[in-house]
Amino acid sequence: MAESISQRVARLVSGSVNALVDAVEGQLPEAVMEQALRELDSAIDEARSELGKFVAQKHLASKKLMEENSRHETLSEQLEAAIRSGRDDLAEVGIAQQIDIESRIPVLEASIAECSSKEKELEGLIQALQAKKRDMKADLNQFRQARQEAGSATAEAPSNGSAAQKKAESAAASFERVMEKQSGIASRSTTTDTAVKLAELEELTRKNRISERLAALKADKN
Repeated sequence: MAESISQRVARLVSGSVNALVDAVEGQLPEAVMEQALRELDSAIDEARSELGKFVAQKHLASKKLMEENSRHETLSEQLEAAIRSGRDDLAEVGIAQQIDIESRIPVLEASIAECSSKEKELEGLIQALQAKKRDMKADLNQFRQARQEAGSATAEAPSNGSAAQKKAESAAASFERVMEKQSGIASRSTTTDTAVKLAELEELTRKNRISERLAALKADKN
């Protein structure tokens, strides 16, 4: 059974513990993270393609709905003229057309609603994938830096064993944090400065939402 885009996103965003454990044991964590980034890019492209299809479908359905409503209004005017002229035969044809239109309108409205729902869902999936990609790139850069520091520490070992050992231990700890973050075993440690900035970002987002809702309520009152 083919994997749906939502299932694929859920798998990519949650990460794969087994794959990362195997990568660490095989000493290829960087290759696995690079492959994960490529798969994220592929999933983002797929989600955008799906989003484009629903946007186009919604546009066509909306256009057709406007045409049907316009035709229904025109027929109403024509029916009045036919009745005033005593042409019941023409009125009956017009009424039949209106009934057909009325049966199609709910179908079009349902299609538009479904497309809107899919648009919202796919936009959310794309945002989740992009956020995951940013995290993965940060983790990959951190891992590379940890590996570079570990290599530097090893090179300095003969002349300064104690300092080199501390640097190697620091690099190893950095690497472990990357692996823990990617495997979901533990959360990434956050510095006090980062925590403050994240709290400020969350508060700013909340204030923006409040302002947007207030503006919408004021618009409804006008």
